Amino acid sequence: MSSSLAGVGLNLTLGRNHVLRGVDIHVDAGQTTTVIGPSGSGKSTLLRVLNRLYEPDSGDVLIDGTSVLTENPDRLRQRIGMVFQQFNLFPHRSVLDNVALGPRKLRGLSRDAARAVALEQLEIVGLAARADTRPANLSGGQQQRVAIARALAMKPELMLFDEATSALDPELVKGVLALMADLASGGMTMIVVTHEMGFARSVSDSVVFMDQGLVVESGSPDRLFDDAHTPRLRQFLSQVL
Repeated sequence: MSSSLAGVGLNLTLGRNHVLRGVDIHVDAGQTTTVIGPSGSGKSTLLRVLNRLYEPDSGDVLIDGTSVLTENPDRLRQRIGMVFQQFNLFPHRSVLDNVALGPRKLRGLSRDAARAVALEQLEIVGLAARADTRPANLSGGQQQRVAIARALAMKPELMLFDEATSALDPELVKGVLALMADLASGGMTMIVVTHEMGFARSVSDSVVFMDQGLVVESGSPDRLFDDAHTPRLRQFLSQVL
């Protein structure tokens, strides 16, 4: 079951840096929103606030219209799957054990039930045949697909992707983006921070452009890419397209 996710008036200061400045973002259940913008604009920090890896100084995070800032963070992270730029897999565990660990430890499944869930997710990402392999014996693209399977094994209501392809060699990017597109078409609620403008344009229901901790523009992909209203977005697009 997918859920809606919203950040309302999110502010965060880290040290002397005002990283988020009253950011509003909303993604409806089953929709995909991509967040684009230059490095240092606050995109990755926004995802971490939505997942409560950082607590906002002010503002709120809502799932299906209900604040989750008072919810147990561990419980919240069962509801929100997150995939990072780095794969963060346990090198001493097999692919199967990496994916099964969360369902066992956090969802309380038995060893056999957790392994069954893990195999199901590895099948979805096309890596069931590599279940007994150690991560070091996989390509970067395969490791990232294992990281996605690990997040999906928690049966999340929505997914956050933070530059999930930027650490990959160019020839490995396509497979991971295709998997993310499949999740989007399957009705998973997703917020995707990405430099992949083709993905943002073709897969997103909406696009958010951030700069210097602010949401500068947001709207449909066609509107943002074809009819940018602000000079800052036009300048950004001229550099990346």
